[in-house]
This record gives sequence, structure tokens and C-alpha cells, in this order.
Amino acid sequence: MSEQQENTHQKPGFISMVISVLAAFLGVQTEKNRQRDFQHGNPKAYIIIGVVLTILFVLGLVGIVNLVMANVA
Repeated sequence: MSEQQENTHQKPGFISMVISVLAAFLGVQTEKNRQRDFQHGNPKAYIIIGVVLTILFVLGLVGIVNLVMANVA
């Protein structure tokens, strides 16, 4: 079995799932990883990671805006 086939047949780890979600946010997910995620991934884990990363992104934007507004005033 080749290395590429082994990668598509193993269950993705937590770090791989986070990277996959981040890549999906940016729209640069590879076909190989997308296939692995859909075949071997847990949908609930991807949804939870996506929601958490979205909340962190929004909180980061709010923090940056508050920081800028505090320096303007």
C-alpha cells in the first residue's frame, strides 16, 4: 500500500481536523484531505471545531476593533 493510500485510510487526528477546518475557511483544502475527512472523519468534531474557530475569529475581530477605537479616542 502506498503512503498516499495509507494517509487516506487513517482516521484524522485532532490537529489534522483543525488544519482541515482552517483550510476550508480559506478555501484551499486539498482533494486528498477532503476525501479523508468525508470518509473517515467525525462530522460532529468538524462542526464543533468550526464553531469554536468561528467564535475565536469573531472575538479576535472585536478585540482588534476595540483596541483601535481605544487608541483613536
